Amino acid sequence: MQYGSRRPSGGPRRPSGGGGTSVTRSMNLTTAQILARFEGGPTTGVFTDGSCSGNPGPGGWGAVYVRDGVVLAQEWGSDPATTNNRMEFTAMIAGLSFLGPSEEADVFTDSALVVNTLTQWAKGWERLGWRRRDGEVKNLDLVQQAYALAQERPLARIQWIRAHDGSRWNEYADSLSTAYQRSEV
Repeated sequence: MQYGSRRPSGGPRRPSGGGGTSVTRSMNLTTAQILARFEGGPTTGVFTDGSCSGNPGPGGWGAVYVRDGVVLAQEWGSDPATTNNRMEFTAMIAGLSFLGPSEEADVFTDSALVVNTLTQWAKGWERLGWRRRDGEVKNLDLVQQAYALAQERPLARIQWIRAHDGSRWNEYADSLSTAYQRSEV
């Protein structure tokens, strides 16, 4: 897996995911182009996204921590052979890792699977020895890691955000997740 990061100095859940067509994917916009094009959505929080070209196939993930529209930290990476869900969980792990254990923050993802896993299902799976009633937990390694981070950060509110509807920082996280396809982040 390949990684990138930059840490500048100074500086309502829904049951199903989905939204419009991703401008960042269809036009393969850089993060600078995203900032020039979009202004909507929350201006403070952690935003995470994962992507995959084919499923399975090559994929990427991105996470950005923003306060009042200023980027505090961001990371991204890629995997040549993965799935969209693995990239979504990897992005969430990176995003939660930006926060300290007593830090209060909204953590946004456009993956309903990630939200439901971490806020509803994982507790029961843990109680059942990390199994679902009807079988195995897919991506168990990442689920356990993300759940442990979420439990260590009780003031982090993991929330669903509509995918690709023009929310500046969700689009930015999406652009980070597709950076592996471009020569410029």
